[in-house]
Amino acid sequence: MKGLFMNRQIRTIGFLALSVMFLFSSQIAMAGDITGAGATFPYPVYAKWAEAYKAKTGISLNYQSIGSGGGIKQIEANTVDFGASDMPLKEEELQKDGLVQWPMIMGGVVPVVNIAGIKKGELKLTGEVLANIYLGTLKKWNDPAIVKINGGLKVPDQDIAVVHRSDGSGTTFLFTNYLAKISKDWMDKVGSNTSVEWPAGIGGKGNEGVANFTAQTPGAIGYVEYAYALQNKLAYTMMANHEGKFVSPLSASFQTAAENANWANAPGFYLVLTDQPGANSWPITGASFILMHKEQAHPDRAKTALAFFSWCFANGAKMAEKLDYIPIPGSVVKIVKSVWLKEIKGKDGNAVYTAE
Repeated sequence: MKGLFMNRQIRTIGFLALSVMFLFSSQIAMAGDITGAGATFPYPVYAKWAEAYKAKTGISLNYQSIGSGGGIKQIEANTVDFGASDMPLKEEELQKDGLVQWPMIMGGVVPVVNIAGIKKGELKLTGEVLANIYLGTLKKWNDPAIVKINGGLKVPDQDIAVVHRSDGSGTTFLFTNYLAKISKDWMDKVGSNTSVEWPAGIGGKGNEGVANFTAQTPGAIGYVEYAYALQNKLAYTMMANHEGKFVSPLSASFQTAAENANWANAPGFYLVLTDQPGANSWPITGASFILMHKEQAHPDRAKTALAFFSWCFANGAKMAEKLDYIPIPGSVVKIVKSVWLKEIKGKDGNAVYTAE
């Protein structure tokens, strides 16, 4: 069992019962189980859905929470039923590898800090300041740029310890995509991808690794999916959004950003939701995607996986909202299912998915 269930912080997720069901390893799944690998961003909600689905059907989800980069590699290698990535693949990439993708859930990436005396939602940051921190050019918490935007908040004369992901990560893609949109220096020197050459800091594996390093390192700043911030009781920051308004990471601010998503006109569902307009929009909002092969060598396994995803769309919204994720709108689900029917087929050319 991976260390995800072994560390003190992640145990607070409250999914201890899942330690029996989720085999985060490369073991061969038992007959009828669904195998997947990839993003840690959606792990808490996938875990909750899988718990409920197993109770109803007896079918387990064996999911390796290894980061989006690993998920993309494993689905390309055809070693799992599906891959999961927070970085959508462009249409030409999908066609090259014979893949189809769709959005499964939406949520927010949040900066988190470990500063003595600073509680969640107290520290304000702009995208430019955040970029300079991660570039390593802004090194102290009491730097004038931070003091200026935080009014009377007492910030210490303390070195900033930068924490980032060490693995290929869709969370990193969303984070760096946002910084690249805000900061020309970031765009020119670092850019945006699932893995980048970090100018400063230490790396942690997975959202859980970044959460742990941040919690254990005085003066640290990291970035994690919102559920990890809550469940590890980390102090998240407010952020200045596209309109220049300081907002907190909440379901409502994620939803406001997500409302701008025009999935119907996004080829291959390629859409990035960072720095969206709206006075209440959280600026580092994103979707998490599922990747499957168009031609299925084992259509029965693909059908089992699609039945699970269909059940999640139909029954998982309230579970997702309780974990502060944003469900995919019903109108988009209809488009997704039409893609399943048209594009995911067995070697005989017959559709794998059977419409309800």
